[in-house]
Amino acid sequence: MLDVPIWLWATFGIGVVVMLAVDLLAHRKEHVIGFREAAKWSAVWVALSLAFAGLVWATLGAEAGVEFTTAWLLEKSLSVDNLFVFALIFGYFAVPKQYQHRILFYGVIGALIFRAIFIAAGVAIISKFTVVLFVFAAILLWSAYKLLKDDEDDYDPSTNIAVRLVRKVLPVQDEYSGAKFFVKQGVKWVATPMLVVVVAIEAADLVFAVDSVPAVLAVSDDTFIVYSSNAFAILGLRALYFLLAGMLDRFRYLSKGLAIILAFIGVKLVLQAAHKTISTSVPEIPSLVSLAVVVTVLAGSVLLSLRHAPEPSSEPSAEPSLEGGPEGPSLEKPSDARSDQISRS
Repeated sequence: MLDVPIWLWATFGIGVVVMLAVDLLAHRKEHVIGFREAAKWSAVWVALSLAFAGLVWATLGAEAGVEFTTAWLLEKSLSVDNLFVFALIFGYFAVPKQYQHRILFYGVIGALIFRAIFIAAGVAIISKFTVVLFVFAAILLWSAYKLLKDDEDDYDPSTNIAVRLVRKVLPVQDEYSGAKFFVKQGVKWVATPMLVVVVAIEAADLVFAVDSVPAVLAVSDDTFIVYSSNAFAILGLRALYFLLAGMLDRFRYLSKGLAIILAFIGVKLVLQAAHKTISTSVPEIPSLVSLAVVVTVLAGSVLLSLRHAPEPSSEPSAEPSLEGGPEGPSLEKPSDARSDQISRS
């Protein structure tokens, strides 16, 4: 474990709070976020993440800096795949575009809280029961297999346990009432679809954490490195969503690249576990090699996707859309396996 100074934890914590406040203040008025605005904010989040990586490098050493960068990039690449499910959720519930950023903002708050719990539990378990690393490796290898298999089951948000529970416990009106979660009808309060959508987003992130948390724990077992890298990746998720929303269907090979990355991280975790529990003669994969593999595979899958992007259709129904009704948006998904995993939870 790294000896992380208190001031670095404080800098990270204050920085996250300030960034959330600035983001909320900048988007205090509901409006549709366009490509140019999303690109600017994406650049800001990437720059802040890389600047923090430099701070980690200067404070904790080169190895820690490489681990942070690798974990951040890994979580960032996995989060791109998650955007397809977010698009389906928005389409299914016909969320007006001007409210989508506010929903993702609440989703980020919940993700930061739940990831902190998951990561703290994961690090504590690993420190006492190293053999659990083999279990985490099995989760990653199974996720890689499911991505490569590419099942054709569609994600239906209405089948999600969390969504069904909200509808069972609370009365939910059909129409949106701005960005409100509850409205008063006569003498009783009823929930709006906004609350249901936030619950669906949070439930989806909990499932994503099942493979993303073990993946970053394979990169580093230090709580600060793992959580801070997760936090920076999550903070930039909203801007990344609006940046890529209009061209999600172009990344047809992204799921294959993510499968390769997850399989590689799974193998890295197996070697790491064997090195600690079986014999120190078992080799471990260096952090720089991990970073190189993640960057190469991710860049290769994106470039290959753009090179072989599907031709735009003249039929309106063939265009990707974030708006939709009960049938959801018309959107080609490269990772139906992850959608199926969420729908079963």
